[in-house]
Amino acid sequence: MKFETLYWDGDIDGVLVLTDQRKLPNEFVDLKCETTQNVFDAIITLATRGAPAIGVAAAYGVCVHMQTCENCDLPKAVEHLNSGADYLATSRPTAVNLFWALEKMKGVAENFLESNPHETLKQLREKLLVQAKLIEAQDKEMCAAIGDNGLQFIKPNSRILTHCNAGALATAGIGTALAPMYAAKNAGIDFKVYADETRPLLQGARLTAWELSQNEIDVTVVCDNMAGWMMKKEMIDLVIVGADRIAANGDAANKIGTYSLSILAKHHEVPFYVAAPSSTFDLSLESGELIPIEQRGSDEVACFAGVKTAPNEAKVFNPAFDVAPAENITAIITERGVIEFPTKEKIESLMK
Repeated sequence: MKFETLYWDGDIDGVLVLTDQRKLPNEFVDLKCETTQNVFDAIITLATRGAPAIGVAAAYGVCVHMQTCENCDLPKAVEHLNSGADYLATSRPTAVNLFWALEKMKGVAENFLESNPHETLKQLREKLLVQAKLIEAQDKEMCAAIGDNGLQFIKPNSRILTHCNAGALATAGIGTALAPMYAAKNAGIDFKVYADETRPLLQGARLTAWELSQNEIDVTVVCDNMAGWMMKKEMIDLVIVGADRIAANGDAANKIGTYSLSILAKHHEVPFYVAAPSSTFDLSLESGELIPIEQRGSDEVACFAGVKTAPNEAKVFNPAFDVAPAENITAIITERGVIEFPTKEKIESLMK
């Protein structure tokens, strides 16, 4: 991989460094997050995005937040941590990894306070940084395992359609949906990728096409509304997408447009794969109907490249995600294994 999406620079008084994805593909710029507000803004403005990367960024965001807790006793420090974590949790509602990572950080603090009530704030902060780095390392391992488990579905000369960006830019590692493609390249398999441009923010055109090109993978950008016709013309062999939250029954929330792709793929008998780490499953939700869908600002739809493209009088509907039903999913590829034709029972078995 020729770039690093995010990393921690320094010790407990260090800084979170992110690739500012708002600048891609024209500029590769690092963004230093030195305050809790910086981290929150980076997440909500999509300077960093993708469910796994958001989780890692939030974990480091807690470490940044704790830098403002000088001279706190441990109970006060844990209270301070919880307030910062709760604030970061409001940045985006759909990606479950955000909440998963923040709960991990809260758990470390609560356990530390209970087990080491006479230790210092510095030791707590060191413990928190270790946990954040562990979350990052685990994400890298999960991405690699997803790549290995998904490699079986990419045959020589496969033509793959993907939507949005679920690659190295969306994770600390090599990605989720793109991980099998990187594994296939490393295995010497020739294949071709079609990247949906992914309106309204063009994550496919700006990000997926950029990172695949950076890693010398054959990629072609197509408009979102071309997918059905390409399937009819037998130009697509399989679809691989990521997920921001997967319900207990296998319904998978991903970038808006994924639901339509799942229907088109099923109609044209094209295998439709969802690649996501086990941390993306939310077993507390029975179905995708219960997944909260983020609504974003009108300018993302009403403007294009900073130019107004819709009349001021027109209303805008801008859900950031939709949900592909489990019945349309050929398999969910995780770091623990592959769930073919997912059901609640199969998911529970894998998660155990």
